[in-house]
Amino acid sequence: MEYRCPECQGECTQQGEHWVCEKCHKTMVLQPLCPECHKPLEVLKACGAIDYFCQNGHGLISKKRVEWQPAAG
Repeated sequence: MEYRCPECQGECTQQGEHWVCEKCHKTMVLQPLCPECHKPLEVLKACGAIDYFCQNGHGLISKKRVEWQPAAG
């Protein structure tokens, strides 16, 4: 997955649960969103696999289709 910093558009790299901008060094947690309804997805982790599920009627969402945004807080 590729993600760009919302502040400076620098490329971000994943470090555990966080993403860090290589340009401005901002650290953030990203939240997966459904590409259909743009609401948060449930993250399902089992046997090393990660899947995404929309509880608003769109079912399982491919990780290639997931939209990402910085989590509030």
